[in-house]
Amino acid sequence: MQNVLDKYKGTSMGKIPMATEEQMENAIQAAVDAFEITRKWSAGKRAAMMQKLYDGLEAQKETFIDLIINEGGKPRSYASNEIDRSLTTLRLAIEECTRFGGEVIPMDWAAGEGKTAFTKRFPIGPIACITPFNFPLNLVMHKVAPALATGCTTVIKPAPQAPLSCLAFAELFEAAGYPAGVINVLVCDIPVAEKLVRDDRLAKLSFTGSDKVGWYLKSICGKKKVTLELGGNAAVIVDEGVDVAPITDLIAKGAYLYAGQICISTQRIFVHQSCYNEFENALIKSIEALPVGDPQDPATLVGPVIDAVHRERIMNWIEEAKSTGANILTGGKLINEASNLIAPTLLSGTDERMKVSCEEVFGPVAVLEKFSDIDEAIALNNSSKFGLQVGVFTNRLDHFKQVFEELEVGGVMINNIPGFRIDHMPYGGVKDSGLGREGLRYAMEEMTEGRLLVY
Repeated sequence: MQNVLDKYKGTSMGKIPMATEEQMENAIQAAVDAFEITRKWSAGKRAAMMQKLYDGLEAQKETFIDLIINEGGKPRSYASNEIDRSLTTLRLAIEECTRFGGEVIPMDWAAGEGKTAFTKRFPIGPIACITPFNFPLNLVMHKVAPALATGCTTVIKPAPQAPLSCLAFAELFEAAGYPAGVINVLVCDIPVAEKLVRDDRLAKLSFTGSDKVGWYLKSICGKKKVTLELGGNAAVIVDEGVDVAPITDLIAKGAYLYAGQICISTQRIFVHQSCYNEFENALIKSIEALPVGDPQDPATLVGPVIDAVHRERIMNWIEEAKSTGANILTGGKLINEASNLIAPTLLSGTDERMKVSCEEVFGPVAVLEKFSDIDEAIALNNSSKFGLQVGVFTNRLDHFKQVFEELEVGGVMINNIPGFRIDHMPYGGVKDSGLGREGLRYAMEEMTEGRLLVY
């Protein structure tokens, strides 16, 4: 049994039975059987069914907000934002469903003279989905919504720390009138999850989680399509000539919101030497003003980390950095061990060997370092094995152009933090940050195959 805890209070929210291999087999077969129904639905039918699902989720919005707060430890304002984003993701899928199609291929020349050709996109089959704890509904939605829009079915393994939102979402399918097997949710141990990944009846693996697990799963998944949305240690670059006063609150929030448990949280902050001292002082004030505490409090921005295991890892990484030469500019201590609250922590004097710099902390920790010119800033960012998103604050058009051309990332956010994401945009990384792209239309392309017709 998986005991799901309230992440701030430590009390039990419920116990979930762990799925067996036989139950996983039944879920996979159910998804295969249901696909034979949904693959034949018209775009209009798929859109109408998703609209019923949307209405059901919207009607239970407050219930889902409380679930996310309690099982994920997510601050109320951010949990509310997640539900709004989940609804947006589903609405975008409804819209894309009725306009998603193939293309006309130019053929009327040479050997193709007199011929017409076009492609139509067909759903590939059941999708294996593995999702993390930090967005227990919207990251599920980013896999389920494009699957529904294209006619695919899903088997989902949610994170054991926070599976309740996904299970509650699956309950809405029956009320919406979906046939059994369109969505299958199983909380399970690693061997059962590996059965899901290895099974050839699943046409695609869509995984969001750590880089180590993601690349391992890719190695065992066979010939199926793969999308990996993995981690990062996202950087912010503050260029010379930037007015630092208006941006430190934003950067602090980008680093410590939800205790830094976001793939595109700001972890590395590189500031031009000409404004470094002013920036450091202002940033420390911004960090120390962040409300930390009970995620049910509407004012809270920094809540607990997900569990004691992660709490101990994060504190060990901070201590390791300190013992090897880093300076703690603020934070660096536990606020409440029972609630897994860690003070927002800023370090300087770090190097690339320290875990707080070279790995993904996934906690309320950031590092602050200076650079002398934009070439050095780009090199500092690119020294990472990760490459998800980066934020660049600059007033110079030449630097704007240069960073876009040379930063090794999936996305560059100009005059913004790397944590910016809107749910229709192509989202994903390079290097160890992943493979493929999410965002509704992009995910739908991954879940379909084009078939060519020539006549």
